Parts: sequence; structure tokens; C-alpha cells
Amino acid sequence: MTLVGRTRARGIETLSLDSTVNRNALSAALVEELADALTECAKDTDVRAVVLTHSGNTFSAGADLRDPPHPDALVGVLRQIVALPKPVVARVTGHVRAGGLGLLAACDIAAASTASTFAFTEVRIGVAPAVISLPLLPRTDPRALARYYLTGERFDAAEAARIGLVTVAGDDADEALAPILDGLRRSAPEGLAETKSLLTAKVLETFDRDAADLTALSARLFASPQAREGMTAFLERRDPSWVL
Repeated sequence: MTLVGRTRARGIETLSLDSTVNRNALSAALVEELADALTECAKDTDVRAVVLTHSGNTFSAGADLRDPPHPDALVGVLRQIVALPKPVVARVTGHVRAGGLGLLAACDIAAASTASTFAFTEVRIGVAPAVISLPLLPRTDPRALARYYLTGERFDAAEAARIGLVTVAGDDADEALAPILDGLRRSAPEGLAETKSLLTAKVLETFDRDAADLTALSARLFASPQAREGMTAFLERRDPSWVL
């Protein structure tokens, strides 16, 4: 079963998260397949840019609690998006939760439709947005992150654009993306690569400095009794024991 669909049009390779049975949750298999597709895009000289999108009404529900990727694998695919020598553009027309927000932040440009919603739900299952902070903290408004990290509140596409999580929000994500993709097609490949390198240098410094510590934190939290209660409650569709 293919978990990442691939199509190409005029130099733009579209990678689609196609695991709708679990709302495109980041399973070990999905993360591995996405990493492989990105590796091939990096090597293919006919690919000018990559669009990362999804099937169904959810871009990604976050980590797959039944088959989560190893934290190192998640760090790897996030860094791969940031370091890819070609622009990566997210196209979102549905819901994004937890780890899925790390994918958005890793992308260079992101467009979301007004039907999209966002939430950092980690605290509600007893963990923290550790690994995904690597691309999020350097690129997103810190006061807004404090609110949404700590409360797990849901917010809309307009707010996502205001805080820098996405680049542009509109009724039609494809309409919003049209001038962006046109611009990328008009840009020289080497110029794009060097310009992206300028833009991502600070983000990659964060990966190099903090990845090991945040990976260890993620592993410790997911192995904790509190996380076991939170994940069990989520799967049983009940409130965890700490809810007041």
C-alpha cells in the first residue's frame, strides 16, 4: 500500500500524504516513505520544487499512537525538508494536529484554506511538542506558541497566517498557491537552492544544536506513566485522569 502519492506537473513534484485510514497520522511507515520520496526529489534535476499535501480532510493528525516513528526518524524527515535544495511548499485544505504542524513549519512556504484548523494537542495527552519545535521555534511567533503549546486550543487558518505558521490563508488554497508556484517555475534552480540556504541557515543551526536533547525529551515523555494514561484515554475517547 502506497502511503505517499506522487504526481508531477511542469517541474512541481506533489507528494500527498495518502494514509486516510488513520487521518494521515505519522506512522513509522509513512515517515519512511516520505523520507524516501524527498530523497528522490532532491536528486531529480527535473524537479524545481515540491508541494506537500494530503488526501482526505486531515493534513496530518500527528504521531500515530499505535505505530509511532522513532524520534530520530521524525527529526530526520523534518531536517530533510528544511535542508532540501529545492523549495518545499505545503498545501493544506484540512485539519492539522501535533506532529503535522512540524511538517508545516519545516516547509519553506505554506498555503492553507479557510477550512483548515490547527492545534498543538501534545499537552492534552501528557507529552510536549518537543521534536517539532526544531522548525517551529525559529519561525513562529513566540507569544502565540506559548498560548497554543500550553493550552492545546484549536485555531483557524487566519490565525495560523498571523503567527507565521503558514504563509497565506484563503478560501481556495490552490488559488493562493498559483502565483507562488508560477514564481518558482520562473526561478533558476541554482538561485533557488542558494536562496533557500540563506533562509534556512538559522533553522538548521537549531537542529544541529538541539535535536539530540529534544529527541531524548520526546522519548522520555512518551515512555512516562502520564503519557500512557493520556494516550489510553485518547484511544478510549475519554478524558484523561488529570482533567479538572
